[in-house]
Amino acid sequence: MPSSKPSDAKLRLIVESYQRLTGKPLIPAVPSDTDELRSALWEAPRAIVAHGTEADPIFFYGNRLALQLFEMSEVEFARLPSRLSAEPMTQETRVKLLEKVTQQGYVDNYSGMRIAKSGRRFMITDTTVWNLLDETGIYHGQAAVFVPGA
Repeated sequence: MPSSKPSDAKLRLIVESYQRLTGKPLIPAVPSDTDELRSALWEAPRAIVAHGTEADPIFFYGNRLALQLFEMSEVEFARLPSRLSAEPMTQETRVKLLEKVTQQGYVDNYSGMRIAKSGRRFMITDTTVWNLLDETGIYHGQAAVFVPGA
């Protein structure tokens, strides 16, 4: 498990906002215990990432699979503006996707090319991107869950 940790509230927000918007569970059973929740997200079989609301949003969470795909430590990933996860030529497509998510709440079945720290390109598929909205509807950023493509 990583040593620097996003707040428990942010982890719950990732899970609960996904359930609220999509009607589906992000993880099979949401544990009430914080350590169990942290472990379930960290070990999930799909990559999970989330960024905040900064002018140039920065990732605040990436699970084990996401960090492996992006070839970064948790500390490196938590400094990465999310726009830099896509190649420059695909950033416009990514911006349009995020605008659609902002308007609709979430988008699923997205696929796109991403870039690792080494410059290696990889496809993400079966992607759902959603707004991180708390129970009162306040916006806290966006998150995504995906599988690496072939």
